[in-house]
Order: sequence, then structure tokens, then C-alpha cells
Amino acid sequence: MTLGNKLAWDDTVLPFQLDKSDIRGRVARLDGVLDGVLKQHDYPPLVEALVAEMALLTALIGQTIKLRWKLSLQVQSDGPVRMIATDYFGPTDEGEPAKIRAYASFDADRLTQGAPFDQIGKGYFAIMIDQGRGTAPYQGLTPLAGGSISACAEAYFAQSEQIATRFSLSFGKSQEPGIAEYWRAGGVMLQHMPKASPFAKGEEATGEGGLLHPRDLIDEDAEENWNRANILLDSVEDLELIGPSVTPADLLVRLFHEEAPRVYDAQPVRFGCTCSEDRVRQTMSIYSQKDIEKMTTDAGRVTADCQFCGAHYDLDPATLGFDAPNA
Repeated sequence: MTLGNKLAWDDTVLPFQLDKSDIRGRVARLDGVLDGVLKQHDYPPLVEALVAEMALLTALIGQTIKLRWKLSLQVQSDGPVRMIATDYFGPTDEGEPAKIRAYASFDADRLTQGAPFDQIGKGYFAIMIDQGRGTAPYQGLTPLAGGSISACAEAYFAQSEQIATRFSLSFGKSQEPGIAEYWRAGGVMLQHMPKASPFAKGEEATGEGGLLHPRDLIDEDAEENWNRANILLDSVEDLELIGPSVTPADLLVRLFHEEAPRVYDAQPVRFGCTCSEDRVRQTMSIYSQKDIEKMTTDAGRVTADCQFCGAHYDLDPATLGFDAPNA
């Protein structure tokens, strides 16, 4: 079924389980979300590709968090692309869509002609989970390695969660006759579900830079199932992942019909930002009037721009700071 140019299964994450293989996973399809993220900025193509990959990973990973929780992914590097940040806001209520936002900071004059990941230097990949007020956020880090952001995410799950994880992603601009270019993305995430406490089977890690590789976490009993699922996933085509003509459920049947795939309710996702004037004022409340004066423009205003959605805030400095008259 189509809704104009939009497919009914776009901007959704479908969780599933392969009962015969002790493997769980998700299929994600994004189009409007990426449109919402990328149209806020005039990113060069290489940066757009990195943001698209990061947003797709965020949708796949974020589907597991609970209502009203927030999951954030970050890449920090010393390369031309200094940072990529994404947020996934869990639904406020059952059946409501989750929200995703993303942005990147980069040095345009340092970008090269190489692959997107070549624009990222040394640094780290981070996942943070905020469960709400009164709780301490969780954060896990892993070095940047493996040649793609998805490989960094696989390494994160191996090191921090001791869960064998595999991603297969595809993203790019859709070009159809008579229709303006627009971004589409799709991907599959697989995770092996350990029957007992997870452990690394080998004495040495086999991943890049001494990191654990997902295969290091698979014991002999599970190795055949995990390898078979990965071989089947390797057969997927880019157009099947992006999904203009293949539904997520049909894709799972095509890939894993012998593994007895079981699907659950799909989670809708939307582009969304939580910035507001009240939040800007709250951020400014830690500064004194003397600090606020240093932020004031020649026009006598304090301005702030949201890096995620591009919203612009223009505020009276007399109303800001912890010692403002109405603070």
C-alpha cells in the first residue's frame, strides 16, 4: 500500500525473532525521518551519508528502549567530521511514534574525496541511555574501528554488552522519473540471544585494534546458527533493504523462512526535536548577568540556534541568567 509517494511501512522499525536460531533483530525503514533530519542543514554528500547511517543505527538500536526514555548515539573524532550526534526519544505512550533527531559538526575545508568513513579520524563511538529525572544516565564507549559506523556499533555491543550483533544497512537518494530526489534508508540488525551469562569464547579478541569481534562471543553450539543467519543476511540486496517494493515482513520471509521468523508490532518513528524557548532559558539560568552580557549581540539580544532542527531563539538578555529580575 502507498500513501502518495510514501509507503505504509516507511519510518517504521519491525522487531522480530528467529525461533530456530536464538536470534532476535529489527528491520528499519526510514524516509521522512531522514528528510526531516537532513533538510535542516546543507551538508556535503559525504556528511549526509554519515548522518543517514547514524540515524538508521539509532532507529534500529533505539526500538528496545522503554517509554519516555532517551537513547543517544555519538561519534567524536579528530577527523574532518568532528562529531555526529543522534537522539531517539521513546514513545510517550503505547502506540505513539518514537522521535529521532540528528546533526553533525565538521570542517568543510578538511573533507577529502574518500569514502564517508574516511572523514572520521581517531576517536570513540558512544551510546547513552537516559531513563529520566532522578536516574543516572548510562554511557558506554568503544574506539572507532572497523571501517564504518555500523562496525563501530557492532564492536560496542561486543565490548560493552557482550552480545554478538550484526548490521546490514543501505541508504542513499532515491531517483525516480518526475519526482524530486529524496533520501531512503533501510537496514537489518541481528543479535544472538545468549542462553546463559554472556562470555567471550576465545582467549584473544580478533577484532581490529584488539577489540572483541561478534564471532568471539559465539560458542560452538550456537556457531552454526549464527553463521547461517549471517550468510543469509549477506544475500540481501540494497533495494530490498531500502524497501520500495518489499515490505519488512516479506523481506524476513525471503531471507529467513527456514529460521521460522516471528514478527512483533512495528514501531513508527518520526523526525522530532525537543528544543523550546523554555529549555533555552533553563540552560541560560546557570549564568550570571555578567556572563549574559558577554553573550549579548551588538543589537542587544541573546540568540541561540538548535543544532538539530535549526530553530532560532531571540531573547532579551535582561530576562536571562540566575540573577535576572524574574529568574
